[in-house]
Amino acid sequence: MPIISLTKATFKKTIAQNEMIVFDFWAPWCAPFKPIFESLAQKMPHITYCRVNIEEEEALATMLQVRSVPSVMFIREGIVVFSHSGFISEQALANGINDLQQLDMDQVHHDLIQAHGNI
Repeated sequence: MPIISLTKATFKKTIAQNEMIVFDFWAPWCAPFKPIFESLAQKMPHITYCRVNIEEEEALATMLQVRSVPSVMFIREGIVVFSHSGFISEQALANGINDLQQLDMDQVHHDLIQAHGNI
């Protein structure tokens, strides 16, 4: 699957149509993470990969509380389950994707209900 250039207009539809998504928040002046992201998208194509240019999609970055680039975010079943600001190695990102796949979402939903009430 190709990497999706995500916009605020396509955000909700992308979240609704994909169970597991890895986001790369970037800016044109900060691109050292792009080759790592593209490499994993090729090696692990069963995950949806999205890139968000924070200069063009400032409202989306603000909505998701992205404060620096590069930043990565994992969403599963519409829930942000991991977020990291700053550079991350390919191996660490691959490990995170493997953890994302193994995540017990029943437990995540239970924990959210316990923490915030029935949502």
